[in-house]
Amino acid sequence: MIGKMSKIDEIDIRILDVLQRDANLSQRELAERVGLSQNACWRRLQRLQGAGYVQGTRTLVDLSALGLDLTVFVMIRTRNHSRDWAERFARHVASLPEAIDCHRIGGDWDYMLKVATRGMAGYDRFYQRLITGFEFDTVTGLFSMEAILENRAVDLQRLV
Repeated sequence: MIGKMSKIDEIDIRILDVLQRDANLSQRELAERVGLSQNACWRRLQRLQGAGYVQGTRTLVDLSALGLDLTVFVMIRTRNHSRDWAERFARHVASLPEAIDCHRIGGDWDYMLKVATRGMAGYDRFYQRLITGFEFDTVTGLFSMEAILENRAVDLQRLV
């Protein structure tokens, strides 16, 4: 059994693989790419969506074209690991529009945020808001010079 459905097969994987690469395909185009009739493809897609494998569709926006030219990976270490603190921190991070990803991680750090902002001054404003009301052991920023892989589709046919 893979994931949430008791029965998922190679065709389901192909549907998910094709959709994650181009969610703008028409129903006809999707069916053609996976080798099904439109009706059969639609039924499978409905089943995959209902089971939670498809969590919506999004358009990838070129943030640098909009002036958000600095990506920073913010590493945070804290001494407070209570559930209440973690929930309060999660709400705080969610309120900061520059934070586009946030992960609780293992290892030497506790949290990793991906931040998109306008230059160093924008990052400094974000940082000042981030630390307001929280005591962190350590906060450091790792500045991306170039995105080698970003928003990469997962090769489901090889990995699942």
